[in-house]
Amino acid sequence: MEKEILNFIKENRLSPFDKEKAQIKLDESIFKTRDAKNVHNRLLSIISKNFVFKESSNLWGCFPFTDSLPEIKKRQDFFRGLEKKENGFLKELKLPKGCWKPKYGIVVVTEDDKTLMKLKELNIPVQFLISENDASDLESYDIVQVIDCENFTPILERLPQSVFLDSVDEVYLERYVEMLSSWKYNLEILAKNDSNEKISKIVTELTPLLKLTNNKPVENLTREQVEGKLEAINEEISLQIKQLSISGETLFSMLSNNKMPDELKRVIDRAIKNSEIPESIFISAIPVQIDEHELENLLKKQSAEEFTSLAETIKRHSDELTKIPEKLQRLSDELIYFDFISGLSQIVFDKKNSIIHSEELCFQNAKNLFLEEAQPISFNLNENHKCSILTGANSGGKTTLLEHIIQIVSLSQLGIPVELEMKIPLFTEIYYFAKNKGSANKGAFETLLTQMSKIKPGNKTLILADEIESVTEPGVAGKIISATAEYFLEKGCYLVIATHLGYEIQKVLPKFARIDGIEAKGLDENFNLIVDHNPVLGRLANSTPELIVEKMANSQPEEYFKFLSQKISERKL
Repeated sequence: MEKEILNFIKENRLSPFDKEKAQIKLDESIFKTRDAKNVHNRLLSIISKNFVFKESSNLWGCFPFTDSLPEIKKRQDFFRGLEKKENGFLKELKLPKGCWKPKYGIVVVTEDDKTLMKLKELNIPVQFLISENDASDLESYDIVQVIDCENFTPILERLPQSVFLDSVDEVYLERYVEMLSSWKYNLEILAKNDSNEKISKIVTELTPLLKLTNNKPVENLTREQVEGKLEAINEEISLQIKQLSISGETLFSMLSNNKMPDELKRVIDRAIKNSEIPESIFISAIPVQIDEHELENLLKKQSAEEFTSLAETIKRHSDELTKIPEKLQRLSDELIYFDFISGLSQIVFDKKNSIIHSEELCFQNAKNLFLEEAQPISFNLNENHKCSILTGANSGGKTTLLEHIIQIVSLSQLGIPVELEMKIPLFTEIYYFAKNKGSANKGAFETLLTQMSKIKPGNKTLILADEIESVTEPGVAGKIISATAEYFLEKGCYLVIATHLGYEIQKVLPKFARIDGIEAKGLDENFNLIVDHNPVLGRLANSTPELIVEKMANSQPEEYFKFLSQKISERKL
């Protein structure tokens, strides 16, 4: 699965630094209604809550709906094998921004037409050499990179800032250093935190190259330093001369032949040497003077050498630098993958059970992930009862149970481990018709019937319907629900229909259908329902009005309440 997920990241160009989640076209869903898709997406949001990056939740696209049991088993094995990891430190990562630029001007020169075109395609500053005048204009650049210049090589060799290259791949390697510098902060964060082996390996390979981004100034010699040393040299010579004893004959010979005595020359040479300044820039005389021509050449040369030295260092790392784009892309992909698996590991690490695929829909003491303090729920459908007519009071949990079933279908398809063992058919089509929030009218009723007519029924089809009687008149709604259940049961479908029309449907209950009830045990002192959300299989549930009437008949003296309670009881018989 790891390889498939990484390929998915690469193919869809997902980045950990995207501010908005990319819209990715996914394969066709087994959820055939908008209501069913909404429940599935809510589940994905919940199990994606620990992801740091926006794009990490897009990786669910790598787990398309399938009817292949081997594929689902592979997913189950993958998620069960996750090692629990923390990914909170990923929040510290920042959008890469270049923080290094070469402090020198660079130009690439060539005399080859094909090389010129390649360099232009790479958006590299290039100059085509035609004449010697073109070469002479290059002195203003700090670095001149030379490639495929056979005719102009002698001229270019005289430029101290020239760097000769063997291939286009080596040209302007500074672009890779710039790219690496943008990741400097992130590489430091990753180096300090525990991620995974692949991320650590890439970080270890890239970190040593960060030294190329150090723009520490080189201690170059300045004119002010030379002039200061010159003053110190002449002071030292003056002190040494006072200690010399020069004979008159020696002095006469020096003045006559304009030749400095050896002992005096040694004093001057020693003073210049002690200054630790190149001797060539001083004129050995009394007083010692600066050779202006030599000093200008030295200052110019050391400036050029500073830049060429860095350029040569970068060139020596060319093999490593040219791999930087590929490594940074792999690192980016691995970060999204790590965020995905580590975020999920915090949810599934202690859950090792799989959802088993069988002809039975069965779960015991399962908790609804949409609820913070969910009551464990048990429910089943089987060959004898493939349809549940789910009854119960408002706010009793009928809708929650329908959505809970969709959760289990979704978890089954994804292969996510669950706390307790569950069984479920390998459904290929799920239709969920949520509770109608509008008023009953002809248009809504026709729309519902039209939607149901589009269902492709079969033994892998699950139909979930929530109070569909609300779109038509109550008198006939019970018969329509019963007939609907009968039609789809004959086609082999599984159904759960939540309704308030349990009494009406009970009279015309089709074969293989069962009346289930979510029981309200009573009302508290504030007339709030006391509900056991676990459906009681095979039993019709009391409705809220019945409970209210019953409570008032037992607590109020008026005859009216007792009359109502008696009539309702007779109706049940």
